[in-house]
Amino acid sequence: MRECRSAACRDRIVPVLSAIKRAISERSGLSRVLEGLLEYMRHDMDINRSIISLFRQEAGEILVYERFGATEEEQDRGLHCLSDWAIEKTFRLPKSIVIPRICDDPSFTNRKRSLLDAGDQASAFFSVPIVRGPKVLGSVSAIRRYDDDDVMRNHVEALEVVCCLLAQAMDLHLAAGRDRCDFERRRREPSHERRDLLKPANIIGASKAMLDVFAMLHKVAGTRTTVLVLGESGVGKEMIANAIHAASPCADGPMVTFNCAALPESILESELFGHEKGAFTGASQLRKGRFEEADGGTIFLDEVGELSLGAQAKLLRVLQERTFERVGGGRAVNVDIRVLAATNRDLAEMVRSGAFRQDLYFRLNVFPLVIPPLRERGDDVVALSEYFASKFSLENGKQVDRITTSALKMLLGYHWPGNVRELENVIERAVILTEDDAVHGHDLPLSVQSAVFADGEDRQGLEARLAAVEYEMLVEALRLHGGNLTKAAKELHLTRRTLTLRMKKYNLAYKAFRRGEE
Repeated sequence: MRECRSAACRDRIVPVLSAIKRAISERSGLSRVLEGLLEYMRHDMDINRSIISLFRQEAGEILVYERFGATEEEQDRGLHCLSDWAIEKTFRLPKSIVIPRICDDPSFTNRKRSLLDAGDQASAFFSVPIVRGPKVLGSVSAIRRYDDDDVMRNHVEALEVVCCLLAQAMDLHLAAGRDRCDFERRRREPSHERRDLLKPANIIGASKAMLDVFAMLHKVAGTRTTVLVLGESGVGKEMIANAIHAASPCADGPMVTFNCAALPESILESELFGHEKGAFTGASQLRKGRFEEADGGTIFLDEVGELSLGAQAKLLRVLQERTFERVGGGRAVNVDIRVLAATNRDLAEMVRSGAFRQDLYFRLNVFPLVIPPLRERGDDVVALSEYFASKFSLENGKQVDRITTSALKMLLGYHWPGNVRELENVIERAVILTEDDAVHGHDLPLSVQSAVFADGEDRQGLEARLAAVEYEMLVEALRLHGGNLTKAAKELHLTRRTLTLRMKKYNLAYKAFRRGEE
């Protein structure tokens, strides 16, 4: 039996093969399989020392998974070293390595031989790779003295059969390990890093409302689904559309933007679908429309709610069939495009009133994406203001590197009916008006300055300008002295009581300055 001359040795390998089969079907129990294999090698092949190694390609690591015949002190020496060498060699030519006598083989340097005792040097070494497709997953290596080369070859062939079956079970095990590592990495990853994975590079925003938008954008961007971007005027619908295109399968194609409200209906069809030469007076040559220009990429139909019913009917066929005819032509033109649309109008209400076609609405409203107004985005106002201040100071050749606390409170208190577009214009104006390195409250429009009044009164003219200056001086004094009313009053040459009355006028609280919130 020790020499594998009887049927017993072959019969005893059957439980090992059965265990591998169960490990593949159940995707578990790899440790039990390898323990059974080592037990078979020890008792039925009379192997002196054996080691099973796994190779993690993504980390470039060779791991000892199971072994016998080596003490803890020997695990970094001898057979372990030879197994690592065998895996590295297997990468170049994935086949079994068989060395009848270690001491006679030139592949082993004196340093490698020095890791083995005298008995091992006179023994045979073989290593059978565990290979699945192009991937080397590990190896089974062993040392044993053989007096018969046929017995050695039989042992190697038996292990080759086992390793061929073992490869699938080991691949599943390594894949599960990678999944666990990825899950733990994502779980430990700071929340701001997870957000950055979803956040488009061209959009500023970290509020919960915008993070929800980014999460939805991340899910739909990689598809070819039609997206309807909804939101008030000025919220940045076109930037969202650009972010979707940049992360879509059509990213290598063109991104064509068309404002449906910019042209009269009489020339809208020609702009969208193009025209043939001689189609109408002045059509001196063939002209491609926006849909044809976007072939292979994305077309963004902005203000789609402004289309007339006649234009809507012409648009519907293109969205359904991706086919159209040029004005004055009879040949169908096929295009491969992704359609994005945007509007600040309530299309559902327009459908109910008959101002918008129901079939077109359903065709566009496949994946609605609602962009929140700026007033619901919290501290995004601060981040956007600082970005615009930096941008316009560079464009205007000025050194504006901060926005005062009083100006920020005004910006945060304003309701922003024009959203991000209005904020951009306000900061550009303030950068131009400021005479030092900061944007002050009095540099902002009166409508924004009035947001600081506790009574909500919309003050205008000289009164509003004086109030803005007063508010700014109060905030700066409180900030300078950390909310200490006595020192702030002294700074402003006011009594403590007068200071508290002025603070009440603007809804200021000294505790906020002590916490560093202002």
